[in-house]
Amino acid sequence: MTSRERLSQAKYETLEAMMAAYAAEAVRVARAEFRETLDYERVSLDRLETILNRLCPAPDPLPAEDAEWLTLLWGSYFGELLRALHGGEWSMTIYPGSDFSVPTLEIAGSRLYPTLKVHRRLALGSGESLPAFYTMIAARLAAHEFAVERLARNAI
Repeated sequence: MTSRERLSQAKYETLEAMMAAYAAEAVRVARAEFRETLDYERVSLDRLETILNRLCPAPDPLPAEDAEWLTLLWGSYFGELLRALHGGEWSMTIYPGSDFSVPTLEIAGSRLYPTLKVHRRLALGSGESLPAFYTMIAARLAAHEFAVERLARNAI
């Protein structure tokens, strides 16, 4: 049985458990198939970007038969990396403007869609850079943190 089959057939107690299982598999695949180390640190986003470039070199589109698997595998890792760096909770929510539910990561009141971001990255190429996206997220979260701390100081 392949890891794809094993993970898709497994029963998970929670969404967090499922995302963690897929992320752990991404770490294993990165090492075994791409000789890259993913360690839930910021620097591993560059390694993840290298893997995605190799999986789907421009201008080749994402192979349709692999889209769901690759999106969930690498998107789970991206989400778990965000959780490792910034905290947050997983939930299934309706994606804005759609009628479908997706794994959503809520961090400091912001909803992030790591699997959809990875899908865009795979489908549209390096212009959807994960490191650049992370830089934007980190700046917004830092600004939010600063505002919350400032409000707390002023309330005292």
